[in-house]
Amino acid sequence: MDPAERIALYSIAVNLSLVIGKYGLAVFSGSLALRADAIHSCADIVSAASIWAGIRISRRKTRLFPYGLYKVENLMALFTVGLLALGGYEIVHSVLTETGRLRPTHLPVAMAGVVLIIAITLAFSRFELKKGSELGSPSLVADARHIGTDMFSAAIILVGLIGEYFRIKFPLDKVVALVIVVFIAWVGIKIALDAIRVLLDASVDFSTLNDIRELILENPEVVKIKSLTGRNSGRFKFIEAELALKIKDFQKAHLVTGRIEAQIKAKIAHVDRVLIHYEPVVKDTLTCALPLAEDRQTLSEHFGEAPYFLLLIIRANDRKLLEERLLVNTFSHLSKGKGIKVAEWLLGQGVDEAMVPKSFAHKGPYYVFADAGAEMHPTEMRTVAEIKTSLTAEAPNP
Repeated sequence: MDPAERIALYSIAVNLSLVIGKYGLAVFSGSLALRADAIHSCADIVSAASIWAGIRISRRKTRLFPYGLYKVENLMALFTVGLLALGGYEIVHSVLTETGRLRPTHLPVAMAGVVLIIAITLAFSRFELKKGSELGSPSLVADARHIGTDMFSAAIILVGLIGEYFRIKFPLDKVVALVIVVFIAWVGIKIALDAIRVLLDASVDFSTLNDIRELILENPEVVKIKSLTGRNSGRFKFIEAELALKIKDFQKAHLVTGRIEAQIKAKIAHVDRVLIHYEPVVKDTLTCALPLAEDRQTLSEHFGEAPYFLLLIIRANDRKLLEERLLVNTFSHLSKGKGIKVAEWLLGQGVDEAMVPKSFAHKGPYYVFADAGAEMHPTEMRTVAEIKTSLTAEAPNP
């Protein structure tokens, strides 16, 4: 059974127990307020049962509802707001408009029973609110807040019983009731606004979108996030992203987006679907890296140990050499792993390809370049002058 369903069943059991307890105390003590609150708690059983049904129904997907019925939970949250309003009205009607004074018998037992009811209500409300927040269930959160307001209605009754016990003439129960009704209204408005926000497809909160943005940018193949949007549906999220990838191969781009989707679902709670649109980056320039020997004129036979790297920045449309940058390899002294470190460093410099004197296929630097959409080209040319002439003489790709 889904955890949210299980907690909703707990809510039904707790509310049923409270109805039995309140009605038993009402019969025992003769308190009209307890009797009215027991009737009010019957509505809580209906509310909890409706929420359980809503959670169960919301997970289903049909031909008419391919995105699921997740928003049923938000509809149930709005239904709970209606019950909150009804509960507030009952408190006003049964306490504030009461013309006679409460005169129940067996006051100490009645007060002890109400204190126990308050303790049970508070404990379960906090438990359900915590679990509802963890599960991202709006209907469980709404039910928890609803049960929390029931604790205050019981507090009103306790104040009335205490006032009656000490023969206090000032209507403490009426003053407390006014404060509690205002609080109930505030809670109801907050639940309603949250539910309506989801029903109108408002965006996923900024913090969640920012976490998703950081997850996407951790992938070296992603050059730019062109757009990132998300919406809530019940406790679930639907994410859509448009990415620019430095990958030309369609199959590889598909694998990369599949990996990004899996990362988002693993790290972000309650994501139902991730839709990623991607397109290859069309760059105006090409940056080529050459590993150089100490003379700075010939290619080094080693990649990780090359003392220098020359970056040639070439304009894509006419192959004109725009810029040369000579970089010192600070990783050449490492005892191991220097090839991978250099590859990652060059990618950070915006390198698109490297011209090397021998093949590095199936070695660390090759895989680092390949994963980032960059290329390594073995060449028989050994001097910088030859490679420059070759790169600037080539016709641009169509």
